[in-house]
Amino acid sequence: MKTATIQLEVLTCPSCMQKIEGAVKGLAGVDTDSVKVMFNSSKVKLNFNDDQISIDQIAEAITKVGYEVKKTSVK
Repeated sequence: MKTATIQLEVLTCPSCMQKIEGAVKGLAGVDTDSVKVMFNSSKVKLNFNDDQISIDQIAEAITKVGYEVKKTSVK
């Protein structure tokens, strides 16, 4: 398991958080219990299995629901 922090564009509404959470939690390889969308800092933190999914695929899922990914960091 790897831990990712994804910096997003500024989130403007709480429903943004639900859209992003839904998009990320629906991905195979993402630990759904670890997904946290932080409204004030416009970040998403999550754990994922890099054998099943890449950080780029996670970022792409967020982009598809309409939010710009500024940068990603994986540990």
